[in-house]
Amino acid sequence: MEDGGVLAARRGVRICVRRAVGAEPAALRRGLAAVLAMLSRAARSTSRTLVPALGSLGSRQKHSLPDLPYDYGALEPHINAQIMQLHHSKHHATYVNNLNAIEEKYLEALEKGDITAQVALQPGLKFNGGGHINHSIFWTNLSPKGGGEPKGELLEAIKCDFGSFEKFKEKLTTVSVGVQGSGWGWLGFNKEQGRLQIAACSNQDPLQGTTGLIPLLGIDVWEHAYYLQYKNVRPDYLKAIWNVINWENVTERYMACKK
Repeated sequence: MEDGGVLAARRGVRICVRRAVGAEPAALRRGLAAVLAMLSRAARSTSRTLVPALGSLGSRQKHSLPDLPYDYGALEPHINAQIMQLHHSKHHATYVNNLNAIEEKYLEALEKGDITAQVALQPGLKFNGGGHINHSIFWTNLSPKGGGEPKGELLEAIKCDFGSFEKFKEKLTTVSVGVQGSGWGWLGFNKEQGRLQIAACSNQDPLQGTTGLIPLLGIDVWEHAYYLQYKNVRPDYLKAIWNVINWENVTERYMACKK
C-alpha cells in the first residue's frame, strides 16, 4: 500500500465522520469513498474483494459471505463444528447483510444530501464492515493442517521483533486473553517501520483502519468464537487455536505486504 493509502486507512471511518458535518455533497461523496476504500484495502489479500471501485454512487456490487476453505468440522477437536457453523453462517452472514443494508441507506442519504443520516450510519458501517473484514481474514488464518511454527522469512522476522517464536506466541496470547469484553488480538505489519507488531482491537474495529497495521493473523475473542466449547475460559480457547493456525496463509500475507 502506498503512503497515502496507509494514512487513509489509519484515519479510517472517524475522520470521515468529522468531515461530514457541514460538508458539501462532493465532500460527502469523497468521505464515503474513503470509507469504502479502507474496507477494500484492509481485505485485499483475501480471496474476495469486499468493495469494488465505485464507478458511480448509484451502482455497487453487494458484499457476499465467503465460502470456508474447509468443512465446519475440519478444525475439531480444537474448534468444534457447531461453533464454526454458527460463527460463519450466522454471525458473519449477519455482518454481511447489515453492511449491504447500511451502504444502501448511506447512498440514499448522500443523494438526498441528508447529513444527519450520513453521520448516524457511520458507526454501523464501521462495525459491520469491520466484522466482514475481520472474519474474512480469520477463516483463511485457520487450517485443519495448521499449527506448529512458521518458516522462512516470517519466522526470522518474528525472532527479530519478539526474541523467539515462543515469546511471540506468549505475547499474542496474553494480549488476546486480556481483551476487555469483545474484540480481536492481532499480529500486524507496520509498513512504515518495517516490523511486526501485536495489537488488540475492540469489538469489530478493523486493525488497519484503527492502527494502520496491515493484518496478518487475527484471533477472534468474541464469546461466540469459543463459548459453546470452552465456556468462559478464554485461555483454553487460545491454547487450542494455535493448533490450527495456517502459517502458510500468514506467511503469504507477510510477503505480500513487504512488496
